[in-house]
Amino acid sequence: MEYSIVISAFNEADKITTSLTQALNFMRTFSSSFEIVVVDDGSIDKTADIVEEYAYSNLEIVLVRNQHMGKAGGLYTGVQKARGDYIYLADADFSAPINELKKLSVWLIDQNFDIVIASREGIGAVRIGEPYYRHLVGRAFNWLVQLVALPGIRDSQCGFKLFKAHVAKDLFSMLKVYGPNAEITQKPFFGALEVEVLFLARKKGYSIKEVPVTWTFVKTMRLNFFQNSYKMARDVLKIRINDLKGVYRV
Repeated sequence: MEYSIVISAFNEADKITTSLTQALNFMRTFSSSFEIVVVDDGSIDKTADIVEEYAYSNLEIVLVRNQHMGKAGGLYTGVQKARGDYIYLADADFSAPINELKKLSVWLIDQNFDIVIASREGIGAVRIGEPYYRHLVGRAFNWLVQLVALPGIRDSQCGFKLFKAHVAKDLFSMLKVYGPNAEITQKPFFGALEVEVLFLARKKGYSIKEVPVTWTFVKTMRLNFFQNSYKMARDVLKIRINDLKGVYRV
């Protein structure tokens, strides 16, 4: 298996078929062997049923059903299930088009980086349709992330990241704020999983490349953006406190 595309999906019934069709069409021209692992994050709509039905005639799709633990819990489960040599974490809405994977793969495979992350910042990055308030809050959050945990990484939160499989499995096995002990929640929650993963990657000396991509804002009514941002900021501080306490042993 060459690639595993890992998607955490919560109440995505309105768009999951379109996203999977786009991913399949691209991957069938890009890779000779791949899987798309969709972790249903306890959806209360028909997301899981739609994916299950779609998988009957598209054997590259793998459905995993989770309790609702937020996006981070879904990605953690997906990484554990992934069988590919390269693991690509992707948002269910493919706000960064699936063909951006080609650009990221050059840096991972040809240039031998351990982790390649899509970025909405830097020369060549394009943001389409993002509301001003969201961009402003996002920049403030990234300032906090750089100050507390990841200096020099301009966009830790773009949801598209490519890993060598052994690197992803190593890092995800070390998660403390997120991971197998993540609390079950009743509300949508994105979380700061990427911050903990990249923080651990730096501690272990893995190489990280940030690559500008085209990203389109997709509006959602499922998430309280400001409440989620507060929780994410709180978790970033937890990551730093864990490190000061010696919780992360590398």
